[in-house]
Amino acid sequence: MTTLDIIPATTAPACCAPLATAPLAQEDAQDLASALKALADPARLRLLSIVAASEGQEACVCDLTEPIGLAQPTVSHHLKVLTDAGFLTRSKRGTWAYFRLVPSALDRVADFIRPE
Repeated sequence: MTTLDIIPATTAPACCAPLATAPLAQEDAQDLASALKALADPARLRLLSIVAASEGQEACVCDLTEPIGLAQPTVSHHLKVLTDAGFLTRSKRGTWAYFRLVPSALDRVADFIRPE
């Protein structure tokens, strides 16, 4: 099962028109390219899928380094990229950062790619 398969669809509007229905505006193209760049890394896709599969679609950074097999600073960098792109939110609890999935961000990308 892929991450996109487990995310419930929302009624939020897509960030831009699907490819099949209208030409892409410059600003929409830039937004979508930034989102796709954030997803275009195997470690980030794995991190996103681990968070999505975690209880409450939330995980502590302390639980993400071992499954990915990367050093904590590298994992933190990837999580920052995903957070900056709007796929995750970050909250601090004590000394640890927790990351929560933003389902609507994945829906925006999926809605753009999926023909109507």
